[in-house]
Amino acid sequence: MSMKEGKVIKFPEMKIVDNDFEVDFGVEVIRNKADYIDSKERGIQDGIDEVNGILSSNNKRLEELNKEIDGLTNHSDGIDYMVAVGSGILAGIIDSLWVGEFKMERGKAWSNKTVNDFVMKVAKMNGFEGERLDDAIRFLENKFHIPSDNIWKGKDIGISARSHHLDDLAHHPTPIGLFFSILTQFTKKGYFQNSEGQFLPITIDENGEGLIGQNIPSKIFAGTVNWFFHLVSDISGSYKTAGAGMGIPGPIVSLLKELSMIPGLNKTELPKKMKEIFVREKFDLRSELAVGYELSRQAMPVILNEVIVRAFYFIRRLVMEIKEKQSFKKIDWKRTLPWKNRTIVRMLTISTGTFTLIDLGDAAIRGGIKSGGNPAMFAKEFILRVNFVGVGRFAIAVTTDATMGMKRDKIRNERMSIFSEQLHLMNAKVYYLQADAWVAAKTAEKTINEAVKMMEETTKISIEAWKANRQSMDSIGKYKLGIENHNAGLIEDINDILKWG
Repeated sequence: MSMKEGKVIKFPEMKIVDNDFEVDFGVEVIRNKADYIDSKERGIQDGIDEVNGILSSNNKRLEELNKEIDGLTNHSDGIDYMVAVGSGILAGIIDSLWVGEFKMERGKAWSNKTVNDFVMKVAKMNGFEGERLDDAIRFLENKFHIPSDNIWKGKDIGISARSHHLDDLAHHPTPIGLFFSILTQFTKKGYFQNSEGQFLPITIDENGEGLIGQNIPSKIFAGTVNWFFHLVSDISGSYKTAGAGMGIPGPIVSLLKELSMIPGLNKTELPKKMKEIFVREKFDLRSELAVGYELSRQAMPVILNEVIVRAFYFIRRLVMEIKEKQSFKKIDWKRTLPWKNRTIVRMLTISTGTFTLIDLGDAAIRGGIKSGGNPAMFAKEFILRVNFVGVGRFAIAVTTDATMGMKRDKIRNERMSIFSEQLHLMNAKVYYLQADAWVAAKTAEKTINEAVKMMEETTKISIEAWKANRQSMDSIGKYKLGIENHNAGLIEDINDILKWG
């Protein structure tokens, strides 16, 4: 019987003897909680139930924390470390022999060719039939005008032919550039910012009026389609300086220019600095593509290192799972996945650290050889040889490893706090059980006394009934003759009933 149904209290068998009359008693007292529990016992039971509920909830939380701690714990062994180091060395050798130094000229040659081919392709898609780049640019410029293109001329507002692609926000290949292109269609104003940080809305002149849509669909079309193809025509510069002149700013320069419009930042040197980068350094979209090309070359050994380490982790853990479970169906795939755990992060930290160490050492040696002892030349050659993608990946790995370590410490502290709470809860439960035992003992004493009293009364009644029955049996003999005379055969019937039932 459960606690909620009631408690069964058993007492030893008892015997009462009165002369030659004996009575045996076996007593079981059932205490039904629903009917007989008093307020004190109810309070104790409620306390026990509350403690049990908190203990159960804490145990579930402890299971969750243990899983998190396991994922945040480094389980790497010597083999894992050896493979991580070996992968880093291999990637470093490839970087030294194949990637080499960072060459902007190589990147520019690639980006110029890529951009020029793209302009020619787009022009031919729109009906151009020539083969010269300058003719393709002129074709696109004539076909896809935008209203804000030349409205800055003659205004003396600090905007020039070389800077207007940066200053005109509608010439930015970004969502902000698209927004201002569409806004121009609805407001008939072009939006500029000069190198002094001044925001300059300029009303569209007569030449630009014809490029404004007449209704909402035509405004949206002109603000998006014309905008896109016009930017394509400007990527390689104007038709007069095709392939060599200033193109449009790239996404990074455009974003920095747009940030310089924020109140406060527009009063800093940022607007002037952006003009210097774009006009003096000629850092346009093609330059950004050139940097991206060189960084992509640097990324190759970094990616190779990543693939080797993660592939080894997966294959080794899969083999370990198969040996342990002896069945593909029982494999815990989460334990084989090479991400979101401290072990793979630690392996990548070691491999990328090894790669970076070899890369920096190679850069220092080659820089020293080329510089001939000249510190300025050494610094230049050293920087050109550094694999910045690898350095960045190493920084990310170290940060991730350290963050997971701090998170693990935090979770372990939480677990210790729960353990401490569990100890206090168990002590509380012991106190409740002790109190319940004392209440039960007190109740049992009262029950035993009542039972003994009941036994005594029952014994007296039983003795009196036994005496009365014996007297009745004695009286039967006296009435035997009368019964036979008045009720012939009754005695035989009684005997049969007593004998056969």
